[in-house]
Amino acid sequence: MYGFFRVGAAVPELKVADCEFNAKKIIEVIKEAENVGVKALVFPELCLSSYTCGDLFLQSSLIEGCQNALKFIAEETSKIDMFIIVGLPVEFDCRTFNCAAVLFRGRILALIPKTYIPNYGEFYEKRWFASANEAVSREIVLCGQNVPVGSKILFRDKNKPEFTFGIEICEDLWSPVPPSSYHALNGASIIFNLSASNELAAKNEYRRKLVSQQSASAICGYVYSSAGMGESTQDLVFSGHALICENGSVLCENKRFMYNSQFIYSDIDAERIYNDRKKNTSFTDLIKPEINTEYRYIDVCMPQWNENSLKREIKKMPFVPDNDGMLIERCDDIFNIQVAGLVKRILHTGTKSLVIGISGGLDSTLALLVAVKACDYLNLDRKMVLGVTMPGFGTTDRTYNNAVNLMKSLGISTKEISIKESAILHFKEIEHDLNNHDITYENTQARERTQILMDLANKYNGLVIGTGDLSELALGWATYNGDHMSMYGVNAGVPKTLVRVLVKYVAQYSQLDEKSKAILFDVLDTPVSPELLPPDENGEINQKTEDIVGPYELHDFFLYYVVRFGFSPKKIEFLAKKAFDGVYDNETILKWLKNFYRRFFSQQFKRSCLPDGPKVGTINLSPRGDWRMPTDAVNTVWLKELEI
Repeated sequence: MYGFFRVGAAVPELKVADCEFNAKKIIEVIKEAENVGVKALVFPELCLSSYTCGDLFLQSSLIEGCQNALKFIAEETSKIDMFIIVGLPVEFDCRTFNCAAVLFRGRILALIPKTYIPNYGEFYEKRWFASANEAVSREIVLCGQNVPVGSKILFRDKNKPEFTFGIEICEDLWSPVPPSSYHALNGASIIFNLSASNELAAKNEYRRKLVSQQSASAICGYVYSSAGMGESTQDLVFSGHALICENGSVLCENKRFMYNSQFIYSDIDAERIYNDRKKNTSFTDLIKPEINTEYRYIDVCMPQWNENSLKREIKKMPFVPDNDGMLIERCDDIFNIQVAGLVKRILHTGTKSLVIGISGGLDSTLALLVAVKACDYLNLDRKMVLGVTMPGFGTTDRTYNNAVNLMKSLGISTKEISIKESAILHFKEIEHDLNNHDITYENTQARERTQILMDLANKYNGLVIGTGDLSELALGWATYNGDHMSMYGVNAGVPKTLVRVLVKYVAQYSQLDEKSKAILFDVLDTPVSPELLPPDENGEINQKTEDIVGPYELHDFFLYYVVRFGFSPKKIEFLAKKAFDGVYDNETILKWLKNFYRRFFSQQFKRSCLPDGPKVGTINLSPRGDWRMPTDAVNTVWLKELEI
């Protein structure tokens, strides 16, 4: 199941106080949801009667009608593998309670009464309903079944504890401390909410934020269904708002103000939620024995999920937002974080220059843009930035010209130092054949460049600004004590797929001249390469990084799910196949996933001694921050799983 559980939120067509009609419409939606594999389906608050019955809730005929409707639904769904959550009024302990009934294969598993009863504004629920806190009984007879009752009941799969869910009802969510917060601390990874939230101007935006935020603060999946247009419009209008959220993200949302029945569904990743909770000490610190004393657990067996029909967007580039507006905002944030980090370092050290090796590639271009922006922010002359181009055996005209022209257009100090003669002398000293283009041939050039930058920084009382990115650090695609080293790595938290987006963002939205923008767009079109091997016969780049280590979009995808969520190799392979369907075949994905694990483990020694650099997103590989891994760890367990 890979931790996925298919949930749905339904808004059925209904009529006020017509329990039989409402039950039939609910059955229709249940059968539609069954056809698409939904395993848990929540309906709105008091959906068997309708929410707007008013003083009819005091009529015994309506209460009895709701029980008959519940019995009918139980009988009609006795062979359906789905948790069905419906709302109805129930009388016990000489009171009437606004309840959620949880059904599975014809059995009423439990009744969950509403805890917080609103009695303000347009709501007068205390006229008809008591709070769950006033309930005395822990079990009642309902529809001929003995049914547990209580607001602190959770439904748990004993074999898979990450599959635990709880219930709250409407106002419970709007309270200062929602019951779902306690449900989550007691193990519920998914919360279902039966609601009847009327519409007011802009209230839907507030509601969406409320549901999303609760899913974030409780680190859970949250499935929300609110009463629809079949409710009475005597004083209020209901739109039938349905939402499915997961840890702050909206997975699915319906179109409001639809009169006919509708439902939405998505796959919640309970394993992702479970892993996030394990890492979040603020969450686990709140799990204490005293909060468990009143909770009861009903053992259930989660229905199997069909992995071939994943109903959930799996983004190819998880570090990059899809929405243009959000993308611009994200890029602005990240770029400003990079600039702010460098600004602080400049102020603290009193440095007189920022020394950067400019290759004409993406990473050094982004680092240069950050350095220039930092100078502008501090009202310092851009000449403080010393851009050094160091042509070697693999430098092409295209990258050389882009490097030189970009430095000129940005108005920084420039210096050109060829490394060919010094590299040849070094080859002679260590007795290495110049025609042997092995790792020594490549790394000699990288280390020579770093030596030049370090010495220039000493000469001009400056800092060497690192250009390497997060993806290169993950793969170890850097020469140890070569481009691996600097005095401040501004790109250390930025993955390669995001480096490209950031450079494009600067080209499109910053106040650069047209010449600079044109150069940036050409840099974006240049193949990624360290240019350590001679060009081909046409003078073009002969050493393309992605041909050697694999596509960066795949490696960034792997990195995200390995480090951020700790998923197993098989689950990451499964997700990658879904995300890159039609882009890469399964064999290609498996090949590069294995390569990722090999390199990620073997190259930890480079990450264990990284220079300082700002964290910009949820993932970072700094040994002083997010990632603590022994250099001599082995990858046998991970690679063996991929061989099965």
